[in-house]
Amino acid sequence: MRKILRIIFFSACVFFITGNAFAQTAKWDSTYRPEIYPLQVAVFRAATHSKKDIVFLGNSITFWGNWTELLNSKHIKNRGVPGDITFGVLDRLDEVIGGQPNKVFILIGINDVARNIPDSVILQNYRRMIAAIKTGSPRTKIFFQSILPTNSAAGKLTSHYNKANHIKAINAGLKSLAEEEGVGFIDLYSAFADAEGNLPLNLTFDGVHLTKAGYDIWVDLLRKGNYLK
Repeated sequence: MRKILRIIFFSACVFFITGNAFAQTAKWDSTYRPEIYPLQVAVFRAATHSKKDIVFLGNSITFWGNWTELLNSKHIKNRGVPGDITFGVLDRLDEVIGGQPNKVFILIGINDVARNIPDSVILQNYRRMIAAIKTGSPRTKIFFQSILPTNSAAGKLTSHYNKANHIKAINAGLKSLAEEEGVGFIDLYSAFADAEGNLPLNLTFDGVHLTKAGYDIWVDLLRKGNYLK
């Protein structure tokens, strides 16, 4: 009986110690692509390209930004795909590279976090993006944009909420990687996080995506940093 109790106690300890790592060891799928992915990629590939292009590359947070109008530039190209993950960006990165754009602004990763893709894998995918762009379009200036905070009070996209530790870890890794590789790093997180580290509800309609006021903050940050010149 004592032996059985010791086994139960040991198993409970192991479960407690490994519990915090569950999100990083949970099942995840690198092959996931949102339903709209093929259509959006086909549209991108059919579009004209210019070496003056400024590409905004990412998921739905990028997709819903009317960047041409917001930034008053005909050279802006929106390459956001709703629901996309870092693996999806890598699979369609050749379209961006083929256009030999002037600049590319990358914001991707919150859907990876929601789908339990480990932080280390997400960062490795960013490293692969850098390598691909530097090789295929060496004149293109690369800018990483940090992952935005979320707010569970909105109560709509539950898989994306309460992942602050992962978001902060990835953003720290992105900053370090940017410094190591000599690419730009834009700290969106600090501009959007409130005192509790949440995305203010007046800047979001579902705790993840932005309102017009949110995009205004983003645009103001880009302009003040002279990132578009």
